[in-house]
Amino acid sequence: MPLFDLSLEELRTYRSASAEPEDFDAFWSKTLQEAREHDLDARFEPVDTGLATVQVYDVTFAGFGGHPVKGWLTLPAGTAQPLPLVVEFVGYGGGRGLPHEHLLWASTGRAHFIMDTRGQGSAWGGGGGTADPVGGAPSYPGFMTRGIDDPENYYYRRVFTDAVRAIEAARSHPLTDASRTVAIGSSQGGGITIAVGGLVPDLVGIAPDVPFLCDFPRAATLTDRHPYREIGLFLKTHRGRTQDVLRTLSYFDGVHFAARGAAPALFSAALEDQTCPPSTVFAAFNAWAHDDKAIEVYDFNDHEGGGPYQQAAKLRWLRAYA
Repeated sequence: MPLFDLSLEELRTYRSASAEPEDFDAFWSKTLQEAREHDLDARFEPVDTGLATVQVYDVTFAGFGGHPVKGWLTLPAGTAQPLPLVVEFVGYGGGRGLPHEHLLWASTGRAHFIMDTRGQGSAWGGGGGTADPVGGAPSYPGFMTRGIDDPENYYYRRVFTDAVRAIEAARSHPLTDASRTVAIGSSQGGGITIAVGGLVPDLVGIAPDVPFLCDFPRAATLTDRHPYREIGLFLKTHRGRTQDVLRTLSYFDGVHFAARGAAPALFSAALEDQTCPPSTVFAAFNAWAHDDKAIEVYDFNDHEGGGPYQQAAKLRWLRAYA
């Protein structure tokens, strides 16, 4: 696929036209306050995986609405002192998978927590195990338009709240060092990472790769790939609702969370990425509020982005923070 978006020079100065709701902060403060009225109830059950180099815990904690959310906590075998913590969020359609799929970060001597994504986990990888018990108004198949009738009902309100609670749950384990917590993720996981970076003020770093859920007004009209295309297909049927939909999405746009980013950040973008177009990634990166930020750019890659090269970049970057 040849380059289809802005030039790299234009990307470095691009700013989103997404309108921030006046009550954005109040909306999220209320949402998290309501979630914290439920006991976190984080439970860590040791798992016999047959792996000699790590200890794995099957984790359950209370997310949005007190609903049970699953995760894996993986520690280097024999850990006796609190370790820096890497919390990871997964891509669209995936779940937490199986423990042996996630060994990189524990292999660096850090604690690693990966959150299951409610209602997902049936499209790729080793699956998921977290239900989404909340219903909603009619939507297009997928997750992008579930509850899109109102910000209070929107699917990602629940997911982003789960993610904040995942940070809290992982930090509650006695062998994780809460003061050295980093959030990472790719695609949808990158979008969740940006949201967490705007909602959790004391992270030491975030690393979103080819992030999804950014600059909705541009993304929904620039690419015809799913998942963003779900929005257009919903509006193709529900004529005349564009402004209402964009209003709901504005409460979940990575650009607005980025404006509240209080930690160092390493982003990545791919210039041939039609799933998460580079201008939408740069919209969030350029809005990221912390001065210590960098972005890796992969000129001839699609949504796979930097792949193992970006993993290596994150391994180098993270040494300075956790």
